[in-house]
Amino acid sequence: MANPNLEYHLLLLQHLRTILVALGEAEQVPEESHALFLERFDELLTLLPQAPLESQYLGQDLICQVIQRYPQIAHLVPRDLLWFFAGDCLHFMPDDELDLYQRLEELRHEAEQAGEAFDWQQAKQQLSLATQQQH
Repeated sequence: MANPNLEYHLLLLQHLRTILVALGEAEQVPEESHALFLERFDELLTLLPQAPLESQYLGQDLICQVIQRYPQIAHLVPRDLLWFFAGDCLHFMPDDELDLYQRLEELRHEAEQAGEAFDWQQAKQQLSLATQQQH
């Protein structure tokens, strides 16, 4: 199966998909275009584990579209997905958040190089607390 980092982001995508489905069921979006969008989203969920690098652009496109097409749920898009897909998604993140994620990425790579396990969520919480205490 995929590495833990990829598995984590697949879970976030699944969660985002449930939000999108609920949005459609609440009839808050045009049904036909929403159904087509969900098909593309499902395509990403299928392709990402098989070809993570090749799926990056599709992921960037879809996450940006979620924010642009469905502004009422933009605040529900996991920030980790913006960082994961990067590219145009990074335009939706403020500088201080980009700095936090850059540091997280460095810590993850350091742990991988040392052959150690890395808990993204725990490290993110610790860095967030440290940042808050500095301000």
